[in-house]
Amino acid sequence: MKPGEELLFLPLGGSGEIGMNVNLYGCRGKWVMVDLGMTFADPSTPGVELVLPDLTFIEERREDLLGIVLTHGHEDHIGAVPYLAAELGVPLYATPFTAGLLRHKLAEEGLLGEVKVKTIPLQGSFELGPFKFRYLHLCHSIPEGNAVLIDTPFGRVFHTGDWKLDDDPIIGNPSSPELLTAIGDEGVLALVGDSTNVFNTEASGSEGGVRDSLMRLCQGRPGRILVSTFASNVARLDTLGKVANATGRNVVLVGRSLDRMVKNAKENGYLKDFPQPVSLEVAEQADPSSLLIIATGCQGEHQAALSRIARREHSHIKLAEGDLVIFSSKSIPGNELSIGLVMNQLAAQNVSIITEKDAHVHVSGHPGQPELKRMYGWIRPKIAVPVHGELRHMKAHAQLALRYGAEQTIVPTNGAVIRLAPGEARIIGHEKVGRWVLDGDVIVPSDGMTMVQRRRLSYNGYLSATLVLGKGGRLAADPHIVVQGVPVENELDEFVEDCANAVRATVAQVGTANEARLTEQVRIAIRRLARDYTAKRPVAEVHVLRVD
Repeated sequence: MKPGEELLFLPLGGSGEIGMNVNLYGCRGKWVMVDLGMTFADPSTPGVELVLPDLTFIEERREDLLGIVLTHGHEDHIGAVPYLAAELGVPLYATPFTAGLLRHKLAEEGLLGEVKVKTIPLQGSFELGPFKFRYLHLCHSIPEGNAVLIDTPFGRVFHTGDWKLDDDPIIGNPSSPELLTAIGDEGVLALVGDSTNVFNTEASGSEGGVRDSLMRLCQGRPGRILVSTFASNVARLDTLGKVANATGRNVVLVGRSLDRMVKNAKENGYLKDFPQPVSLEVAEQADPSSLLIIATGCQGEHQAALSRIARREHSHIKLAEGDLVIFSSKSIPGNELSIGLVMNQLAAQNVSIITEKDAHVHVSGHPGQPELKRMYGWIRPKIAVPVHGELRHMKAHAQLALRYGAEQTIVPTNGAVIRLAPGEARIIGHEKVGRWVLDGDVIVPSDGMTMVQRRRLSYNGYLSATLVLGKGGRLAADPHIVVQGVPVENELDEFVEDCANAVRATVAQVGTANEARLTEQVRIAIRRLARDYTAKRPVAEVHVLRVD
């Protein structure tokens, strides 16, 4: 597909899911990409941590791609850049803080010389072919959250990125109703917008309120205080620095991503008053009541700092009875079990725990219904295109948009080609989309052979039989049976012996002249036996060795 005299919108990720945001706009033969994110793996991809979007559609049209425009620095918007951007061969565009994060990521992968990062000033503008871009500040839970205003020959698009309204944002300035109203006055064809918190009937709240609450919770508290939050939430880090100063505590950073984020923030003019952290070695010997520990791992990630501390496996940071752990975050759907495990491990050490359910220690970076209503009142788009949400979020967003004045809504799915103009907006086709996974250092399709086999092994186990055939095709040794992950541990010897007998019976019945037929019949026989024992169907293999 090559866009003609029209304006197209095509999401390759982030529509029907929260995470992995990748959006294409097409006009007059050219494409631009807004965001290039990843998501985290789930149990359907065993052994994998990162999931990446399948960019086959735009890779096949890379000569028509003009650039990649990044709205902000969260992983679900920039996390796939180090793995996929070099293949596309176009520049990245970002405001200074996000550009700093990108350069660090590219440097870690040895790609800094291959992928060009162009830094655009705050509120800055630039052009790519028939597209004119302008960054507009919107508050979020990371510095320099931006909407992107996209002017095209067929109308103007307001692409919100991730956003919220915050009159006391700690980092950066509040959004400008006057500016947003002026943009609406000039006319907006479509708003492509965040749906994450559409079910929240109240506004997300201010970071300033979290600062006041954390100050009260930490004042006069004995023992260590550990606060776990998202490393990217620089406003929360600024708050915690102020809390540490006010309560006479030293800050300790635990987690490489925190070190990286603080460094990048300071390089871009943020966290100017953040206290100098003490080293882990100093913290290990310090008076517990003198420490405010900031740690990664608020989502229960197994290798993150908080999980290692909870398992008592961290080299320097140990907790004790009377210490306090604050989860200054909200659990992302799907992470409840891993977070609960960490909390139980902390409870076993008689550590006190506070979450956002117990006190005002977190606010979301996404808009609730009151904020969505205000935004639609300012921008007044003709068309609303909900993204950044599961299908239920996007459908609810579409209903609200109609209530708040939009003339038309379209709920996309990944791969849906939407013609925004000319004429009435409609879906005109579907393109191939999918998921790739980063498995070790290799990128493979999530539905490819590697992951299909991994799932089968993970869910059903493995069973093999090795046959040694001597002269005349007779068995020269007892069949060798290997069982892994098949639930027969209470009767393993009996099961192995039954498998060996099944092999002998099959050899006697089938013969050994046709090795392919023999192999398949033995495989069927031992797999059937495993099913009879366990109702499982393990991956089964047969190996035949011939000796003279």
